[in-house]
Amino acid sequence: FNGGFFIQQAGFVVEDVSKIIKESVEATIGGNAYQHNRVNQWTTSIVEQCLSQLSKLGKPYKYILTCVIMQKNGAGMQTASTCFWDNSTDGSCAVRWENKSVYCIVSVFGLAI
Repeated sequence: FNGGFFIQQAGFVVEDVSKIIKESVEATIGGNAYQHNRVNQWTTSIVEQCLSQLSKLGKPYKYILTCVIMQKNGAGMQTASTCFWDNSTDGSCAVRWENKSVYCIVSVFGLAI
């Protein structure tokens, strides 16, 4: 294999991480309407499921995850992040998911060990 192909497979693969995030959010929130009293449970469940699935990939990474859940009510929201790291090995992925009454934004940062 050439070096680039190996790094892509061994490294932080955004498509794989994005799929894990989407599946975790869908399984946790799905078609549920926004419920303030369930948001803490939802965020905890989403990050724990994502972390569990990421660890099953068996890659030499430390992961940092964030999850924001917001009711769809017309309010504005802006997020940003930046990283000082090794672009050839480390990576990040952010997924914005929504249904009729909920916005969910999950970010994953992968840092090679």
